[in-house]
Amino acid sequence: MGEIKVPELAESITEGTISEWLKKVGDKIERGEYIAELETDKVNVEITAEESGVITEFLKEPGDTVHVGEVIARLDESGEGGGESASSSAPEAKEEASQEKAPEAEAPKESTTAVATKEVPKEEAKSTSRTIASPAARKLARERGIKLDDVKTTDPMGRVRKHDIESHENKPAAKGQSAPQPQKQVQPQDPQKPEERIKMTRRRQTIANRLVEVQQTAAMLTTFNEIDMTAVMALRKRRKDNFFEQHDVRLGFMSFFTKAVVAALRKFPLLNAEIQGNELVLKKYYDIGVAVSTDDGLVVPVVRDADRKTFSDIEGDILDKAKKARDNKLTLKDLQGGTFTITNGGVFGSLLSTPILNGPQVGILGMHKIQLRPVAIDEERSENRPMMYIALSYDHRIVDGKEAVSFLATIKDLLEDPETLLLEG
Repeated sequence: MGEIKVPELAESITEGTISEWLKKVGDKIERGEYIAELETDKVNVEITAEESGVITEFLKEPGDTVHVGEVIARLDESGEGGGESASSSAPEAKEEASQEKAPEAEAPKESTTAVATKEVPKEEAKSTSRTIASPAARKLARERGIKLDDVKTTDPMGRVRKHDIESHENKPAAKGQSAPQPQKQVQPQDPQKPEERIKMTRRRQTIANRLVEVQQTAAMLTTFNEIDMTAVMALRKRRKDNFFEQHDVRLGFMSFFTKAVVAALRKFPLLNAEIQGNELVLKKYYDIGVAVSTDDGLVVPVVRDADRKTFSDIEGDILDKAKKARDNKLTLKDLQGGTFTITNGGVFGSLLSTPILNGPQVGILGMHKIQLRPVAIDEERSENRPMMYIALSYDHRIVDGKEAVSFLATIKDLLEDPETLLLEG
């Protein structure tokens, strides 16, 4: 009997949640074929079968938390399928119907039980300590906090069924044994005030925990500035068609901001660092994370070696990573090792915000909506200009206000005179 286990994921990931089974009990699978999707803290991972065979039993259901190395399914490597494990996945009604089949007329009822019991090989019975139970029984036992090992069954094969769970729960607790703890009572819902309870996904739980952790462990502070986007928008308008024809990718604002961030990080290296114990790690490379919103939450894929990439390389890389994020195709490598992060709330209409650090990084730049505002040209004139507020959140433990404000002012100067980005690059 073969086993399918949760594979090694990454050094920092030890568990995940079964998102969905991609196969059914009784399906024949080949070695290397995808069998399940596992949701981890960072990405979704597809689990593959290490051997060929027929799936005989799922040991976990969607929504269950599993750990690296844990057995989550069994398969028959002979490829024949069937057997008691496979039958355990059939609907309850079908199981009970098969149980009620009449034995042969000349065989007494007791002998049928004896024959059925002998059909289970002793070696197989010893090889697993897991109680055999129908999916309906497992679900009910889990909901009511009952251990399957404690349930007595009348099934000659030793399989626990749903009615066995119900009978076990109705029995009075024996002396020395504590009765099952009652479930927490949920207050009846007011029909005039309907509510819906939705379990948080693992990714959303991780995002929540890490954001709180950053605010509790870092001395986070935010400084603001604004950029006159006139020059960048005019340059983009002049070059965008030719840029698309040459590179087959559109010229957006993110490549300008990425180049400006890299240039500013070179001048203020403490914003491209992190704290490890009582040491500062100054990073001499520029892997820029770009926050991408998905239906399951925010992810931050990384543009590697942004200082060595052209505008078209950066735009193509961001486009590819954003598509993979929305299709749940990002790998752990895509998300690890960023040195600084850029987030753009402006695409959703945000005029101003204070971004939260993406630990262990010590800096994050927030872009916002471009909006026409009156700007003083001199003492007598003013014009409506396309303006953008930008925000820099930083860890005040290692970055002082002077550096943070100067960093943001450098980005402003570079983007208001975008030709200088070519010199800086």
